[in-house]
Amino acid sequence: MATSNLDLVQLAKQASQRAYVPYSGFPVGAALLTRSGQIFEGCNIENASLGLTNCAERTAIFKAISEGYRDFAGLAIYGQTDRPISPCGACRQVMAEFFDLACPVTLIAKDGATVEMTVGELLPYSFQGRELGPAKDLD
Repeated sequence: MATSNLDLVQLAKQASQRAYVPYSGFPVGAALLTRSGQIFEGCNIENASLGLTNCAERTAIFKAISEGYRDFAGLAIYGQTDRPISPCGACRQVMAEFFDLACPVTLIAKDGATVEMTVGELLPYSFQGRELGPAKDLD
C-alpha cells in the first residue's frame, strides 16, 4: 500500500499512461490517498464532444466517492508539462467540495519537479455548499 508522497507521485505518473487522449495527446494522471490508506488512481478520458472529457483528478475523486470514501489525505497530479501541472477550475471546485481545504495536493511536471499546495491555496475563497443555505425538503 502506498502511503508516502513519493508513492503517490509514482502512481500518478503511472496512471497517466492509461489516459485516453486521442484528440489532445495530453495525458494526465492522478493518485488520491484516503485517510484509511486506500488509493484511487485516475487518468483523463477524452470524448469527441470535448465538453464531455473528464480530467484525471475528477476521475480519481469520483472513483473514491463511488466506493464510499470521503475522507481524503492527499492528491498527486502528473502531467507532461514543463512546470508542475495546474488543475483546471472544475477540478479545483470538486476538490473544494470533497476535501478539507488544508489537504495537500502535489503538482508534478514531466521532469519530476513538484510543487505542493493545499486545496485552499489552489482555490482561495471557494464556493461552498453552506452558501446555499439549509437543504430544502422536496417531498
